[in-house]
Amino acid sequence: MREAALFGCCPRCGARTLFDGWIKFSDKCSKCGLDYTRFNVGDGPAAFLTLGIGTIIVALALWVQLSFAPPWWVHVILWVPLTVIGVMAGLRAVKAWLLVAEYSRRAEEHRHDGSDLS
Repeated sequence: MREAALFGCCPRCGARTLFDGWIKFSDKCSKCGLDYTRFNVGDGPAAFLTLGIGTIIVALALWVQLSFAPPWWVHVILWVPLTVIGVMAGLRAVKAWLLVAEYSRRAEEHRHDGSDLS
C-alpha cells in the first residue's frame, strides 16, 4: 500500500497508471481496467495536508522570529514558497494513499440506481 501511494501505482495490478498529470487521477488503469472514478477522494487530502504543513510552517516561523528577529519580508520570502511546495509535493502521495485505502477497504462512492425505495 505504501509503494502504491508513493509511486502512483494501481492498487489492483501495481502498474504506475494512477495519475494522468501531477495530481489528477486517470479515469481508469490502462493495464487492468480498474475504474478510478468509483472512488471519492475529494478535497480531504488537500485540507488535511494544508493544515499539517501550516502547523509546521507556523512553528518554524515563530522560532525564526523569536531567535533571529528578521524583517517581515524575510518571512514572506521563506514561508510562502515553502508552504506551497510542501502542500504540492505531498498532495500526490496523500491523494494516492487515500484512494488505495478506499480500494483496500472496498469503499466507493454510492451509486443510485434510480429505483424508488419509498
